[in-house]
Amino acid sequence: MPTSLRVFRHRNYRLFYLGQLISLPGTWMQTVAQGWLVLELTDDPFLLGIVGVAQFLPVMILGLFGGIVADTLPRRAGLLATQVISGLLALILGVLVLADVVAVWHVIVLAFLLGCVNAFDMPIRQSFVLEMVGRDEIAAAIGYNSALFNGARVVGPAVAGLVIAAVGIEECFLLNAASYVAVIVGLLAMRASELHLRPRAERPHSVRQVGDQLAEGLRYVRSEPVILLAICVVGVVAVFGLNNQVLLPLAARDLLGGDATTYGFLGAAVGLGSLVSSLAMAAGRPPTLRLLLAGGGAIGLAITLMALSRILPLSLLLMAVVGWGLIAMAATTNTIIQLTVPDALRGRVMSVYLTVFAGSSPIGALFAGAIAATAGVAAAFAAGGLLALVAIAVALLLVRRSPRIALATGAGPVGRTG
Repeated sequence: MPTSLRVFRHRNYRLFYLGQLISLPGTWMQTVAQGWLVLELTDDPFLLGIVGVAQFLPVMILGLFGGIVADTLPRRAGLLATQVISGLLALILGVLVLADVVAVWHVIVLAFLLGCVNAFDMPIRQSFVLEMVGRDEIAAAIGYNSALFNGARVVGPAVAGLVIAAVGIEECFLLNAASYVAVIVGLLAMRASELHLRPRAERPHSVRQVGDQLAEGLRYVRSEPVILLAICVVGVVAVFGLNNQVLLPLAARDLLGGDATTYGFLGAAVGLGSLVSSLAMAAGRPPTLRLLLAGGGAIGLAITLMALSRILPLSLLLMAVVGWGLIAMAATTNTIIQLTVPDALRGRVMSVYLTVFAGSSPIGALFAGAIAATAGVAAAFAAGGLLALVAIAVALLLVRRSPRIALATGAGPVGRTG
């Protein structure tokens, strides 16, 4: 058996992976359907941005508290709770559309509630991977998780575009709701005795203790220059260069003259590029800052060129480059954190990263939506791409000036720097 495939020896990980294999395409179907639904209801790019803010603002506000939950409470039980609630929210939206009573405020409220759930789900989920496979195989597990996530990103949007055109938007939400059953069954079927349980932080019993635990995680990030730079780069590039939820529906309609199917294939192109990058990581590509910065630069360049493209094949290629860069940044940062952060701090440090990454979306959504509404979607792509490139240039300058950070840009995996 190839070394990278040994991660599937773990029964609990196989159950988790199978559940995600069924559920994640539904998640991406809902993402596409939600954006198209807002356009159908309002024809307003700015409201697309508002929905993005509603979904990701809770991550920015609550994400650090999600890290405390991940470090102090049983992670499998936490995941069960988040999956049940997420499935119910998808079901409610599907029923509202099916009954033809949905309004844009329904979408905003449900997006906000899903964001609240995700603020806790993401750090718990990322920390739980280590419990399923152990430290020695964590890099392969992250790579295969990313590959699965982005394989679904290829299939889900493409299927969503076809389903919307052939049947209707509500089917995407209902199918997503049903897909959560597979994840819930997989979590319930896991054997607790086979989990690689790690020391958990003491559960806080007062507001002051909560504040102390938050501060401990933030102090660790600040003291580690490689982790701090990686998180900052991911956050800035995400704000300006990763506003697909707002810009891709507009690009499909206004730049390429297409419809929901075009939008679905643009999303699938992002997923295809991400899948290629994920498989390379699963096969053993080392996580380095050099790779992370290359990914951010690729995103900035491709997004800038999207402002000029009016040809679907070229736009698909550019979005595939965006997908490759996304995983080069995100999975590299994830692996660095998993391999270097102490067990009792992993959830909180992961929550800092996830809060910056996912929580940057409200700012980016407002940025992209406002520019698209006033100057057009091409201007929004150009502004975001150029600002992402500026961020990478600043990061490269910092690397040159800091020997401690420069050591992490080589060919080997990043280790503890302080």
